[in-house]
Amino acid sequence: MSNMSQKELEILSSPTFQEIINTHLDNPGRRTILKGSMGVAALGFLGLAGCGGDGVAAGASGTAQLSAVGFSSTPLSLADSVQVAPGYQFQVLYKLGDPIANGIADYANDGSDAANNPSEFQFRSGDHHDGMYFFGLGANNTWDPNVSDRGLLVINHEAITPLFLHANGPTSTGGVRNANEALKEMYIHGVSVVEVRRGSNGQYSVVKGSPFNRRVHTFTDMEISGPLRGVPAMVTKYSPNGTRTRGTINNCASGYTPWGTYLACEENWAGYFGNTNNTGRSSNDQASMRRYGVRTSGAGREGWSTGSDVGQVGEPFGRWNVAIAGATAADDYRNAHFTYGYNVEIDPFRPNSTPKKRTAMGRFAHEGAWVGPVEAGKPVVFYMGCDSRYEYIYKFVSTANWDPADMMGGLQAGDKYLDFGKLYVARFDADFTGDWLDLATVANGTVVNTVRGSGSLSTAAITYTVTDANEQFLNTRLIADIAGGTPMDRPEWGAVNPRNGEVYMTLTNNTSRTTADPANPRVYFDRDDDGDGIGDSGSRGNVNGHVIRWREDGRNPAAVGFAWDIYLFGAETDDLTNPNVNISGLTADNVLSSPDGLWFSQKTGVLYIQTDDGAFTDTSNCMLLAAVPGEVGDGSTLTVDNTKANGGVVTTRAGNVGTLRRLLVGPVESEITGLTESPDGKALFVNIQHPGEDTGNLTAAPTSAWPYSLPGGGFGNPPAGVVPVVGNRPRSATIVITRVDGGLVGQ
Repeated sequence: MSNMSQKELEILSSPTFQEIINTHLDNPGRRTILKGSMGVAALGFLGLAGCGGDGVAAGASGTAQLSAVGFSSTPLSLADSVQVAPGYQFQVLYKLGDPIANGIADYANDGSDAANNPSEFQFRSGDHHDGMYFFGLGANNTWDPNVSDRGLLVINHEAITPLFLHANGPTSTGGVRNANEALKEMYIHGVSVVEVRRGSNGQYSVVKGSPFNRRVHTFTDMEISGPLRGVPAMVTKYSPNGTRTRGTINNCASGYTPWGTYLACEENWAGYFGNTNNTGRSSNDQASMRRYGVRTSGAGREGWSTGSDVGQVGEPFGRWNVAIAGATAADDYRNAHFTYGYNVEIDPFRPNSTPKKRTAMGRFAHEGAWVGPVEAGKPVVFYMGCDSRYEYIYKFVSTANWDPADMMGGLQAGDKYLDFGKLYVARFDADFTGDWLDLATVANGTVVNTVRGSGSLSTAAITYTVTDANEQFLNTRLIADIAGGTPMDRPEWGAVNPRNGEVYMTLTNNTSRTTADPANPRVYFDRDDDGDGIGDSGSRGNVNGHVIRWREDGRNPAAVGFAWDIYLFGAETDDLTNPNVNISGLTADNVLSSPDGLWFSQKTGVLYIQTDDGAFTDTSNCMLLAAVPGEVGDGSTLTVDNTKANGGVVTTRAGNVGTLRRLLVGPVESEITGLTESPDGKALFVNIQHPGEDTGNLTAAPTSAWPYSLPGGGFGNPPAGVVPVVGNRPRSATIVITRVDGGLVGQ
């Protein structure tokens, strides 16, 4: 820990918003304090501001601020290992295939696991660990946000690397997927709920056999909840009354609620559906499928729709085929895709509860859902991003006002706060203000003759007509197009600064961008060649991404206006001298590309930034950085010259990045994703996703063997001809980062 003044120590020990809530929840007679002068809006004394170095600095409010990043940066790395900053250490906690129930064998990691019993993965960890949250588990087995030594860790399993899951990779015969392999993959997707405990040595472990341990997967029964419950678009052969569906898929980032539940957010769900007959669909359905990327032909990304349902129960393969095959929607799965694309609420404290898809929060490629500051008597607000090129940032504002008595209210509280509310899309204006556009204001009968495809600004001549008020929830993207939201460069993770309520969101990249605007101001060539931007090959557009942030008017989360700037611009090492690319003045200690995951420490106020990159990985594997966040307006207005890329000259407002340092670099071909922390701030949980994903095939050694060492020892790409051995296939996993001296992470 860096040396700190008495003033800094006082700031560090100041209670966070959650701790203030907990204090008063413990004493119901004092809950009224949340309605008065000590409500969230009055917590400005906790605000952080930009700081250009170690020590303290004065923020816009004049309050002394703590510099929360006191470690030395980890160097860039191409090693097949996890590299952490000096004074830090990590442990591997929870890997693909790890058993969570007693009587389940250790994972063989050779493709043989559950080969003939796919449902065994109900009792094992899934793959591609992603968004997660740590719920402290109190003595009465309910959520206690102050408990760090025991908790429920809820983890998304976004996708799979099929190559490593089967003995010889995925197989098919005559274009038909092997049934057991495909079923196994379906169980591996989804969510884990596992109890974890911290031992006297400071290391966490999974409590195998805990009654809380649970896997939610593509076969888990789900309720359709909110305004789309029972509407015709929800009708399928599985649920003729349109009130239920099976499973959740491609859960990326996540969220938690003030009442103690978890939100698993469905992102790239559209690609899993195949289609063998698209005739007979209405113009609106065709427009919707194009806008969301649902196939009009083909087998889907994993080919599950090709499997044979002969001898199977419940048509596990046919349900992925959205072809019109019967007389009505109740006779087939033509509407199955309409039952995906939502935030899925899971109660981790009630293992037998049925998850609910919260349709009032909209249907799109949900990256995650992040709750804004909560105040008794005021609506509950969630911020959301739609992760695709030229997509939008959204906000959901509950109709019901928050009542602290709903703490631990479970899914019934979710019914109250998440099934009724207003859904907004963000418009970012050139004067650095913005508006939240209410999607309910798009009138019935509105007709558009062209609609965008998924992730593209190109148009296709399909007529779409707004038919009723539910269109904003079912076809959220289309309604946002009409409303006039600002198309963004892949809105991914968000995070809310607990010290001042400002909201940050990563815009990871957009290599299709050809014109710029103030909120997405860069169009340039990725400088892989001579760097003059003329006639170069390689990617063009916003190649390295940025982080945008905003402050709601009056610091009221439910406001319909906001002020904004851009906190951070990504760049590569060969662009560090280009002021139109390296706008944030990055150096070797903090250069990064494609910001993705975000997390604010509730304990220290540190902002963590993760990367998911393909442009910079010839120089370094993906990474985790830590920063002092600052506040909106702490930077300057500047001009970005995109003329060499024909992107034009754009005026934008850049924030003061302040202290930004690299805490971790991951193994080969992995994404660093998913963050949560112990409430005491002494443990940071991070996911290492899909190491070695570009291996190609199993006839040669994997490009990564993390968390194992490669044959012959060492790390990196193995020699040609080296054959992988049992136990050497790479595995996605959750790790826990701690300081060697047991102190606060990030200090």
